[in-house]
Amino acid sequence: MLRTTMLRTMAAGVVIVGVSVGAASCGSSSSASTSAGAPTVLAAASLSKVFPKIVPSATYSFGGSGALATQIAQGAPADVFAAASAKQPAALVAKGLVDAPVKFATNRLVLIVPSANPLHIAGVTDITKPGVKLVICAASVPCGDYARGVFTNLGITRAAMKNVVSNASDVTQVVAQVALGQADAGFVYITDAEAANGKVSAITLPAAAKPLTSDYVAVVKSGSHQAGATAFVRSVLSPRGQAILRAAGFGAP
Repeated sequence: MLRTTMLRTMAAGVVIVGVSVGAASCGSSSSASTSAGAPTVLAAASLSKVFPKIVPSATYSFGGSGALATQIAQGAPADVFAAASAKQPAALVAKGLVDAPVKFATNRLVLIVPSANPLHIAGVTDITKPGVKLVICAASVPCGDYARGVFTNLGITRAAMKNVVSNASDVTQVVAQVALGQADAGFVYITDAEAANGKVSAITLPAAAKPLTSDYVAVVKSGSHQAGATAFVRSVLSPRGQAILRAAGFGAP
């Protein structure tokens, strides 16, 4: 099942999730978005498990933040953009395509290994050993940019990049490849590792690696549901939205 999911993800590039309006248990913040018009939200893959819980009425397209930003720049229909980094929203702001982005959560980059961990990888320096198959996100994707930053901060760039066997389009692919044993290790966010249901194990990175990351959300200026987009952002920032993010492993903004 996991292999099928990975292949479909690789073929599609993004995962599109359409969720109909939820029941009364969705709370006042999600109903506000519904009354204002359900927005189309392009969001980082790391948010695929949590955003639909905050606003079930929205239509979602999840993928790498870089690819989604490119789609918006090329005119793809979108009301909200949420990224796992400040870089992509900032680039769209510079082009006049989105409103000022708002930081709504933090996350933490971790090293993951298959649950069996056949190479007995215990720390980040182990990924530099000869023969280790490492998978990271592409440089245009925040998780890939962050991983390369970790290599730089720890002074292991050359040795680590030599072992990279795949540059994935988003964190979902990294988790899938490591869980399937197609790679010995990979870098994703702690929220993705915890959502893998025991198929991978997470290894904490040292403070010197500066593994903390930030998530931003912005209203797309050309969106057809401006009120709904504003309501969506408000829902994410609301006490209820923040509580759902905390429960999923995200940190405070």
